[in-house]
Amino acid sequence: MLQFARNLFHRRAETSGLAFSRPLVVLQSDDWGRVGVRDKEGYERLRSSGLRLGEHPYDLYTLETATDVSSLSSLLESHHDSTGRRACLMMNFCPANLDFKKMRQQGFTKLELLPLSDGLPGSWSRPGLIESYRAGIEQGVFYPAVHGLTHFCADAIENALSENERRAEFLRLLWAEETPFIYWRMPWIGYEYWHPEKPQAGFVSAERQRNLIRRTYELFLALFAITPTSACAPGYRSNSDTHRAWAEFGIRVAQNGTVGGLKAPHIDEMGILHLYRTLDFEPSQKELDIEKYLQIAAGCFSRGLPLIISTHSINFHSSLKDFRTPSLAALDALLTALESKYPALLYVNDNDVYAIVTQGTFGSRDEQIAVSATHREPTLCVVRGGRSVADPVRRS
Repeated sequence: MLQFARNLFHRRAETSGLAFSRPLVVLQSDDWGRVGVRDKEGYERLRSSGLRLGEHPYDLYTLETATDVSSLSSLLESHHDSTGRRACLMMNFCPANLDFKKMRQQGFTKLELLPLSDGLPGSWSRPGLIESYRAGIEQGVFYPAVHGLTHFCADAIENALSENERRAEFLRLLWAEETPFIYWRMPWIGYEYWHPEKPQAGFVSAERQRNLIRRTYELFLALFAITPTSACAPGYRSNSDTHRAWAEFGIRVAQNGTVGGLKAPHIDEMGILHLYRTLDFEPSQKELDIEKYLQIAAGCFSRGLPLIISTHSINFHSSLKDFRTPSLAALDALLTALESKYPALLYVNDNDVYAIVTQGTFGSRDEQIAVSATHREPTLCVVRGGRSVADPVRRS
């Protein structure tokens, strides 16, 4: 633990950016609405086909139920900041899934999509799920944002299908059981805007990205009847073409992954506010250390940086394995500890942070709260006498 603290406090912020006058806590979460392994029957059918499942938590990634979502909503409702405002989770949605029924009719030779607003594909069943999302949004404990259209790189999938070799065979095995992909077993599928392999390795074209983002925008609007203002690229793979298209379709906040240190938010040349996640809250993947997270929070707040907690929807699934119960307990413990240690903290969503940066206020439960955001220079953090001290980086 001591070595962890030393490593954390010796890191240099990579760029100048914004500092805030109050401790801000943001919860950002990916993969909502994206189907995986359908249910226990689908899991067993995949195993009977020769696929060795259970070697990795994401073999058990399925899809949240209405109960999973309402249980998370209830927990967030029980936590309040210094103004009485509830904790709020940014839910990053994939607003389309593979249309397995149509694809089966075509012999699984091409990709077809089913909007989440039209329901779940094939034999998938999650009664009341869409309504549970909307109820949490109405209660103010969920704030919907966009992830990707499908998460994977369609070009990579289409290449595999055209080659019609082992990769295509594996895809069809999964699709026959209404599972779109299991990423850790097939990283060659890449991420929505990024192809992992030559000769096309790298980001897909600007036009291709714009078309994907336009379609994502349209399906998000159909699902929630509001336009998205925040986005997180699948795999955190985005470039200037992505940001330009996001800005065109009204995205004001870009969610970025953890970068190995503490990185201040900043606004780019297109007017998009970039936020950087601070810690990975993934109980389904590893045992958590709340004390370590409190040290990270201290490092953020002492520099005026928001504490941005990253988590994925799998942590709240319960159909194939009960990830939900221990994850909710761990999240409850973390939020309780933060509230106790930082009585002035504010629970904010991405839109709130944008409002603070551009207007200097945000709406609490009953009133507008003044919070300032000021430009900060990079800092070099050192440990002196057992405590951390942030010194401005000297420029030559």
